[in-house]
Amino acid sequence: MPIRYETEGPVAIFTIENGAVNPTTPAMHKELHTALTRFLRDPEIRCGILTGAGERAFCAGDDIKSPRRDMTPEEQLSDHLWPHATEGEAPHDFSWSRDVIAMERFKPIIGAVNGWCLGMGLIYLLTLTDLRIASTSARFGFPEVAYGMGGAGGSTRLLRQMPPTAAMWMLLTGDPMTAEEAERAFLVNRVVPPERLMEEARALAAKISRHPPAAVRVEMEASYRAQDLGRAEAIAFTKHLYRLQRLGLAGGGDLLEGGFMYRREKQD
Repeated sequence: MPIRYETEGPVAIFTIENGAVNPTTPAMHKELHTALTRFLRDPEIRCGILTGAGERAFCAGDDIKSPRRDMTPEEQLSDHLWPHATEGEAPHDFSWSRDVIAMERFKPIIGAVNGWCLGMGLIYLLTLTDLRIASTSARFGFPEVAYGMGGAGGSTRLLRQMPPTAAMWMLLTGDPMTAEEAERAFLVNRVVPPERLMEEARALAAKISRHPPAAVRVEMEASYRAQDLGRAEAIAFTKHLYRLQRLGLAGGGDLLEGGFMYRREKQD
């Protein structure tokens, strides 16, 4: 499968695996959606790692040569209003990528980037990962503007993740950014030699996985939702989540996490 999903104890690893530069196809977007759903529903999995196979690329973006079904304007409109309604067994376009981006997720994923990370690959890095480690060979970019396909900055809210001038330089020039430049612009957390990339990602995932899952869930949800709230609403919302979390801890009780119950481990 071009999207390989495997688990190592409490950590899940998503690997984009499709040839030398790992371009994404319509079927791969659907596979990724299925793998993410599995990841989010598994109470034993505490953290994920998203990476690309090989040394040349994390993901070079959508494969524009992927075969698509010819549709009339009416069929295109219907497909936009009711996605996947007529696709059958195999997706006929890239619409599953929208479903992936729109997924609500409060379980952490670490990006591990080696080589090129372009277009849809960078969109997935920005929307599906919370912490990022890059190898020294990593390169990041949105070349779409040169082909009349702008809009990535809005769909990824790139200006929230990077200084505006750095983000607009990437978006408007189409020029790639080196790993060192990405670290300075806070696009990635750390840059390491290629041979240490997965070692560093696994160590970080293991560290996060040792924390109580409810605390990680509350930290993520409070942080991400508060970005779209006013100050008073953000404080009230965070306080509410905090109280629910403490109630779950009181008396050594169970912790609620995404509909699943976890027994709190006794502390020495």
